[in-house]
Amino acid sequence: MERKQAYELAKSKFSNKNLFKHVLAVEAVMIGLAEHFKEDVNKWGLAGLLHDLDYEETANDPDRHTLVTEEILKEYELDPDIIEAIKCHNDKAPRNKLIGKAIYAADPVTGLIVAAALMHPDKKLKSVDVPFILRRYKEKRFAAGANREQIQTCEDFGMKLEEFLDVSLKAMQKIDKELGL
Repeated sequence: MERKQAYELAKSKFSNKNLFKHVLAVEAVMIGLAEHFKEDVNKWGLAGLLHDLDYEETANDPDRHTLVTEEILKEYELDPDIIEAIKCHNDKAPRNKLIGKAIYAADPVTGLIVAAALMHPDKKLKSVDVPFILRRYKEKRFAAGANREQIQTCEDFGMKLEEFLDVSLKAMQKIDKELGL
């Protein structure tokens, strides 16, 4: 599956534009992490872009989240690592591979970074830096939906929190216009 086809498929699955922006953000972070680890940028990007395809469909049945995505993607020729990574972000598969560990941490970090951008007077990603995010990270009520324990699993794949935030922020800053930030 090429990125264009994945983009169109993802876009067709979201009525909520913010959910679509979320998958774009996770795609960007996964690409940034793939570059950092010298992994397959296309494969990692597709995992990020496709990871929440069934989110709206399974919103009232979270136990099925990612499993419906797996069914949707069966008709496409995708690397099995992509499907496995998608399932990892929602605890549906063991995180044995780097791509699965990365997507697990990448999913919530995007919400934390978006919340940090929205705290700035100009509401722009380019205005955010890692020290600002770290200060807010320590506030439990700030971006409460961004699971800190899940973000902290970046250490499971050899990155300190500061480094992970830096790679993630820079990746999202590259697509700030698409994200509307």
